[in-house]
Amino acid sequence: MENKRPNKTQLFQEQKVRTHWDDEQEKWYFSVQDVVEILAETSNVKDYIKKMKKRDKELNSNWGTICPLVQMQAADGKMRKIQASDTEGLFRIIQSIRSKKAEPFKQWLAKVGSERIDEIEDPELAFDRAMQTYLAKGYSKEWINQRLKSIEVRKELTDQWQERGMKEGLEYAILTNEITKAWADRDVKAYKKLKGLKKENLRDNMTNLELVLNMLAEASTTEISKEKKPKGLAENKDIARKGGNAAKKARLEIEKQTGKSIVSGKNAENLLVNPDIKKIEKE
Repeated sequence: MENKRPNKTQLFQEQKVRTHWDDEQEKWYFSVQDVVEILAETSNVKDYIKKMKKRDKELNSNWGTICPLVQMQAADGKMRKIQASDTEGLFRIIQSIRSKKAEPFKQWLAKVGSERIDEIEDPELAFDRAMQTYLAKGYSKEWINQRLKSIEVRKELTDQWQERGMKEGLEYAILTNEITKAWADRDVKAYKKLKGLKKENLRDNMTNLELVLNMLAEASTTEISKEKKPKGLAENKDIARKGGNAAKKARLEIEKQTGKSIVSGKNAENLLVNPDIKKIEKE
């Protein structure tokens, strides 16, 4: 895996866990050995992992996929390939750890799963929960209302893509990238780099005006798609560019009138009405 960022050591329940940021996949990887050692409270972590895999045959059969080899700093200070896992894989491993320290994670996962099922049955709950989450993070109510509206616009767009036969995941990401490149003159990766982001959601780090233009781009794409009924990825990409260009025209006109660039390096830290909340999270 490509490693364009330095490996870092992060605190996990006040104990160190080696991590690796994968620029290409835009995700964190964590040292499996470090996490298991902390949660299982064992001095012989290799033996514990061996026994854990033996009693959890499903985990064992998928171990290579869940725990790829990633280059991190070894105990001797040298860079070596060690078993690591992303967040999803890590939670799967934690389910097989029998210890009091692992129990809070299991309870949290059960709670999240229950909430997700509730939201599927009543989508309004998802908006209510999102509102409370953004308030807790320190965003203003005005920004939150705009952000929730952007979620609604995005959902209408993805529903349209689904109707047009586009596949969730890679194809959605490709089309989103086309829209962003068209209206912002930057693809998603470059936009996130401008704002100094890693795993964070790009929209959660947009100003009100950036959100408005992004919504205009996505809403325009939805309406054009409804009229043109594109088939295949190539035709949908063309529609995505047209929708993005509609918002680009608005962006250029506003920039002409104000003399300021709308696409900015501002991120959530610049947007919060209570930035101290973010500082506490980081600590």
